Amino acid sequence: MKKITIIILVILAMLNIAEAQTSSRGSSQAKLEAGVSLGYYSGMGFQVFGMISDFAKDFPLSARIGIGYTSVNPGKSAEARRIFINDATNGTPEKSGRTWDYRLDLLYKVNILSLKRAYALIGPRHAKFTGNFKYIGGNEDFDITGSQWGLGAGLESYFAMSNKIDLVITGGLDYYFNSRLTGHDTSYSPDGDNVNPRNDYVYKDADEAIGQPKLEPRLMFGFTYKF
Repeated sequence: MKKITIIILVILAMLNIAEAQTSSRGSSQAKLEAGVSLGYYSGMGFQVFGMISDFAKDFPLSARIGIGYTSVNPGKSAEARRIFINDATNGTPEKSGRTWDYRLDLLYKVNILSLKRAYALIGPRHAKFTGNFKYIGGNEDFDITGSQWGLGAGLESYFAMSNKIDLVITGGLDYYFNSRLTGHDTSYSPDGDNVNPRNDYVYKDADEAIGQPKLEPRLMFGFTYKF
């Protein structure tokens, strides 16, 4: 919730910058847009974002911040139980997973495929993963969580639908670095600093069993509104 609040405050700050430039220069120089996208990103998900352009004279890049939510496959139920809790096999497994991702993109206009408004994008990402595993009748219900930094790049194009609204299509690829995975009273770290590891399991075993973000293709369709 704290990161969501920060992103909302940054979007509002971007709006204030645009308004301040309008007042100081007598005409609107900075351009602000906000939007929403839906599509595939390790599963079906959505993103909301705010973008500012032309906020500095002759600066060629636009800046965008966003927050997204994706429903994901959390991993392998039986292996998650063995690696993080115990070797019991009773109960009917149920599982669900989700990822909240936070991203900053810098966009640069490019000429490609005769598209009039195409942009290359690159920037850092941060993901908060939660996988829930239940064993109905087996008295087990636990979360496995991870928090990861990453980098992403992609290409997107805008198509005018009106003076204020654009259709936007985005394709890209994000890569997330290995990070600690925690579940129940056990955690596994890439550097081997594990807490209460089960049997002889190591981070590699946990990483292969759990579906936290790794190399993630992204295809999104959405709309932006120009202020």
